[in-house]
Amino acid sequence: MKKLYVILFFLFISFSYGQSAQSSGEIEGFSMYPNPVTTGKVYISTTLNAPKEILIYDVFGTLLLKTKILGKELNIGDLDAGVYVLRVFEKDRVATRKLIIK
Repeated sequence: MKKLYVILFFLFISFSYGQSAQSSGEIEGFSMYPNPVTTGKVYISTTLNAPKEILIYDVFGTLLLKTKILGKELNIGDLDAGVYVLRVFEKDRVATRKLIIK
């Protein structure tokens, strides 16, 4: 069963990268910490430090959280422990990362 979850996760990641045709590339200076998250907060910083739209998906591709942040701090205390896909949109750029919550 775990193999099925891993396969679905990688298919979702592959699909996500293929869907970013409208964006003009990766967000410059993107960093996300800590990962894995243990405190319920994750910090996202970029070179521009502009407002960001955040989407968090589970491994099945279900959207769990959609929010906007103006600073660097994202509160994810409502999410259960597990592996998620985090997509960050800033201006016309996008970054997709694996997010682990312990």
